[in-house]
This record gives sequence, structure tokens and C-alpha cells, in this order.
Amino acid sequence: MLYGGGALFVVELCLVVYCAINIITTPDADVRNLPKLLWLVLVLFFPIVGGIAWLLAGRPQGPARSMPYKGNAGVPPEYDRPGRATAYQPDDDEAFLRGLRERAEQQRKAAEQQRKARESDPGSSDAP
Repeated sequence: MLYGGGALFVVELCLVVYCAINIITTPDADVRNLPKLLWLVLVLFFPIVGGIAWLLAGRPQGPARSMPYKGNAGVPPEYDRPGRATAYQPDDDEAFLRGLRERAEQQRKAAEQQRKARESDPGSSDAP
């Protein structure tokens, strides 16, 4: 029977800690139904009832939010500047393809010049 009581205590403690941290980090404007301080008192003095009440009626509604860290509002920076981190296929970029074609043409010309230079100078050989 000791294990059952201990497990309930751990669950209660986890609920109180989670709800208290959640209340403290929630902006005042987002808290529903009661003032933030009253929610905190309710959770601390009536752990099970207060915690469940906070989860159902007090915390903000909407999509899941991440904990702010050093000014992070929970939105990845790529979404602030659309197109900045957009992945795309190199085959779809005309400027990239044009640069490849120009470089390939330069390499063909250089190879042709080297071949003509070797043919016109019979005295030089590649063998040592």
C-alpha cells in the first residue's frame, strides 16, 4: 500500500510543478478566467483540483507553444523571412544552369586549344 500512496504523491507533485511553471511562464494577457496570481495560489493550495482546473480552464487555448528562450517567440526564424531558407532544385534555377553551360564551354575551348598546341608542336611529348 505504501507504493500506491507514493505513486500518487509523485503524480501530484509533478502536476503541481508543471502547472506552476506553466502559470509563471504564461503571459498575463493569455491567462483565462482568473488572474494569474489567483491561479498560482489555487494550484499551490489545492494541488489536484487546482492543477486540473488550470489545465482545463486557465491556460491559453490554441496551438501548442514553446517556452520562450532569449527572445524566441516559438516561431522559427525561417518563417520571419519567407524564401530565405527555401530548398529548391538546382535544375529549376536558370542562372545556375546558364553558369554551368558557360563554364562547360570554357573548359571545351581550353581543352581544344591544348589539343591543337600538342598537335602543332611534335617535339614535345607527355612521356618522360
